[in-house]
Amino acid sequence: MGVGPDPTQDATKQDRRHDSEVRLVPHRRRSPFRLRDWRMRTKLATVLVIPTVAFLVLAGVQTVVLVGQTTALSDFARQVGIGRQITTVVDRLQQERDRAAGELAELRRDGVDSDRAAAAAALQPLQTATDQAVSELRRAAAPLADSDAAWRVAYAEVLEAYDQVVYIRAAIPPAVLSTDTVLGNYHRCVEALLNLLAEPSPGEPQPALTDAVLRYVQLARVKELSSRIRGQLYEAARAGRYGLDDEVTLTDLRAQQLAALGAFRVAATTAQIELYDRTSRDPAFVTAARLEEKSLPAGGAQPEVLPAAQWWAASEQRQELFRQLEVRVLDDAVAQADEVSSERLRTTLLVVGGIVVVLGLAVLLALLIGRSVANSIQLLRGQALRIAQIDLPYALNRLRTVSGGVPTIDVPPAVVRSSDEIGELAEAFVAVHRSAVSVAVEQAETRRTVNAMFVNLARRSQVLVERQLELLDDLEREEADPDQLENLFRLDHLAARMRRNDESLLVLAGTESTRRWNRPVGLGAVLLAASAEIEQYQRVRHDSVADLYVVGHAVGELVHLLAELLENATAFSRPDTLVRVTARAEGGGAVVEIADQGLGMSPAALEQANAVLASPPTADVAAVERMGLFVVSHLAARHAVRVRLAGGAEGLVARIVLPATLLAAASAAELDPPASPRMLTTAVAGATRPGAAQLGGPTTELPVAGRRPDSTSVPVPGRPVPVQGRPVPVPGRPVPVRAEDVLAPAAGAPAGSGGGWWSRQGPAPGSTPSTGGSTPAPPATPVTAGTTERGLPVRVPMAQLAAVTESARPETPAVRHDPDPEAVGGMLSRYYGGVRRAEAEETTEIILPPAGVRSEGGRQ
Repeated sequence: MGVGPDPTQDATKQDRRHDSEVRLVPHRRRSPFRLRDWRMRTKLATVLVIPTVAFLVLAGVQTVVLVGQTTALSDFARQVGIGRQITTVVDRLQQERDRAAGELAELRRDGVDSDRAAAAAALQPLQTATDQAVSELRRAAAPLADSDAAWRVAYAEVLEAYDQVVYIRAAIPPAVLSTDTVLGNYHRCVEALLNLLAEPSPGEPQPALTDAVLRYVQLARVKELSSRIRGQLYEAARAGRYGLDDEVTLTDLRAQQLAALGAFRVAATTAQIELYDRTSRDPAFVTAARLEEKSLPAGGAQPEVLPAAQWWAASEQRQELFRQLEVRVLDDAVAQADEVSSERLRTTLLVVGGIVVVLGLAVLLALLIGRSVANSIQLLRGQALRIAQIDLPYALNRLRTVSGGVPTIDVPPAVVRSSDEIGELAEAFVAVHRSAVSVAVEQAETRRTVNAMFVNLARRSQVLVERQLELLDDLEREEADPDQLENLFRLDHLAARMRRNDESLLVLAGTESTRRWNRPVGLGAVLLAASAEIEQYQRVRHDSVADLYVVGHAVGELVHLLAELLENATAFSRPDTLVRVTARAEGGGAVVEIADQGLGMSPAALEQANAVLASPPTADVAAVERMGLFVVSHLAARHAVRVRLAGGAEGLVARIVLPATLLAAASAAELDPPASPRMLTTAVAGATRPGAAQLGGPTTELPVAGRRPDSTSVPVPGRPVPVQGRPVPVPGRPVPVRAEDVLAPAAGAPAGSGGGWWSRQGPAPGSTPSTGGSTPAPPATPVTAGTTERGLPVRVPMAQLAAVTESARPETPAVRHDPDPEAVGGMLSRYYGGVRRAEAEETTEIILPPAGVRSEGGRQ
C-alpha cells in the first residue's frame, strides 16, 4: 500500500532548508542620534574611547612639552658646542685685525711700495687662517639650519659682516681707507660673532645653563677687549707715536675690560676663578701686563711707546693664555649642556615609554573586558533573535500544523555560560523560551482535542446528511406531484450545501476531504461541479474553458474551493446579474477567473482578504465568522494554488492560478458512457418553460442542482418518460444535480457507479449488480494518485472498492413528479427537528443501518 507524503515533515524540511538563509534583524529601527539606540559595541567603544582619548590628549600634551624641552635643550647643546668654531673664528679675526692695524700705521708713516707688498705678505697667512676657520664654522652650523629663528638671524648677521671683512681686505695694502673704517668692519664682525656666541638659550628656566653661557661669553669679551688694547698699542708702536684719541680709547677699553672681568668672576665657578688666577700669574701673562702698564700715563707724563716686536710677542702669548682659558670654560659649558640635554632626553624617553606601556596595558585590558561583554551580549542577542524569529515560530508552526501526535520540542541551552548578569539573563531567556514552548504544546494538545471534536461532529453530520440524501432519493422516486417534487429538489440542494459545510468543518480541523477521485477530470467538469454546489447556480456562466484535466486526488477539494468563491460571488451581487467564469492555460498551469457585478470591496478590506489568502490563518473565532475565506486559503495552500482578489470593472474578480502539478493528461475514455438525466442543460430542461433560455444561455451547459438520479436514460423534452411504472418530472422544470453527477460522466464513468468518487450512499435496497448478478473483480493493479518525491505511491482512499461497490441500480430514469411545496416544508421542518434532537442527545449508541443498506465505507 502506498504511503502519501506528510505535509508536516515537508514543512519541517522546508523550514530547515531556509533556516540558514534567514537573516536575524531587530524589530525596531535604530536612530544614531539617540544614545539608547546605540549598539552595545558602540556604547562600550565610546566608554573606552572617551577616557582613552582624554588620557592620550593629556599624555600628548605632556609628551609634546617634554619633547619640546628636549629639542630645545638638544639645540642648545649644539649651539653651545658650535661655540668652539665661533671662538676660533674670533681669535683668527682678532689676530688679523690687530696685525692689520699695525700694518696700516706703518704704511701711513712711510708710504713706500715695498712696505705695501710686505704688509700684504704679512697679512696673507692670517687671512687664510681666518677663512679656514669660517669654513669650519659653516660646516658646523649646517645641522642648525632648523634651529630657532633668533640664532639663525644672528648667524646670518655674522656671515654678512664677514663678507664685509673679505671685501675690505683689498683696501689695506693701498691704505686708501682710513684705519677706523677698516678696523670698524673687523669690530662689527667680531661683535656679531660674540652675539652669536651668546645666543644659545635652554628654552626654560635653567639658571645653571644660563650661567654657563654667561661665563664663556664674558670671558670671550674680556679676551676681545684685551685684543683691542693689543691692537691699539701695536698700531701706536708701528706708527712711533700715539694719536690724539688713543689715550681716551685705551682708557675706555681698559675700563670695559675690568667690567667684563668682574662679570666673569661673578658668574664663574670657584674652579674657573682659580684657573683664571693661575693663568694671570703665568710669566708670559705678567710680562704682557707689565709692558701694558708702561703705556699708561703716569704723573702727567706722556705714555711710553712700546717696541712693536716686543709688544706683539708678549701680547700674543697673553692672548694665547686667554684662548686656552676660554677653551676650558667653553668645554665646561658644552659638557654641562650635553649632560642636561642627555638627561632630559632620557627623561622624555622614559615618560613616553611609560605612557605607551600604561596606555597599551589599559587598552588591552579594556579590549579584553569589552570584548568579553560584547561577545556575551552578541551571543545573547543572536540567541534571543533566533528564538524570536526562527526557533519559536518554527516550533509554533510545527505544533500548529501537526496532524498526529504532538512532537517533542527541544529547547537549546543558553549560549552564555558566564555567572554574571548577562549569563543570568541568558538563562532567563531560555526559561521564557521553554515556558512559551510548554504553553504552545498545551495549546496544540487543546487544539488537537478541539479538532478531534470538530472531526467527530462533522463525520456524524455527514452521516446524517447522507442518510437525508438517501431519504430524499426515495421520496423523489415515489413523488408524482411536480410542485412537491420541486420542493424535494430544493431540499436536496440544501442538503448538498450542508454536506459542503461539514467538509468546511473538516478543513477547519485540518483534515482532508472524504471525497476523492482517482482519475483525471476535465477542468470544465470541475467548474460545472463547483457551480452545482451553490444555491444560485442558474446565474453562473462559463464563457470559455480550456481543454485541461485536473489530477484526481485534488478534484474534490478544488471543487470545494471554487464553490466557496462562486458562493461568495453570487451572494454579494444582485440577483439579476451574472457571474462569469473563464479558464485558460498559462505558463504550464491554468488560470481561472470568477468575475461578478457585485458590491466589491474597499482597498483595505481587499488587502486584508488577500493577506489571508496568501497566508492561511489559524483556526479561531474570526476564522469561523469568515468560514469561506478561511477554507479557500487553507485549501489553496494545501495544493499550492494561488488565489487573489482584485477589483473589477463593476464588481470583484477572483483569480485562481493552478500549478502544473495539479494538471494531468486526459484519462482513457470509456465506450458509450451512460448519460444522466441530471446532466440536462438549462436549454433542454427549460425548453417548455418561458425565460429558460435567458437563464441558461446558448453558450454553456450548467447543472441545475446538486442531485444525482438512479437511472441513466435521457428523457425527451416535452414528454414524460415512464420508467418501471413511475412518473417522471414534468418537462420544463429544472432537474437538480450534484457535483458527483457532473464528475462521474466527465471522467468516463457512469454517474451511479461511483467510479472513483467516494460517497456515503450505497445501492438501493433490492438492486442487483449491473453486470448480470456477478460481482465485479477488484482491479488487478492498485489505484494510486501519482508518487511522492521519494518514489512512493500516493494512496487513494476506497479506490480499490470502486469495482466491487459499483451501483446496480436500474439504468432507466425514475418517475419524477413535481413535489408539493407544503409537503416539502413539513418534511424539512421535521428534518431540522430531528437534527436538533440528535445534537441534544448524548448517547453512545451505534445506530445500525437496516439490512441490505450499505453504511459508511461501503461495508454491510
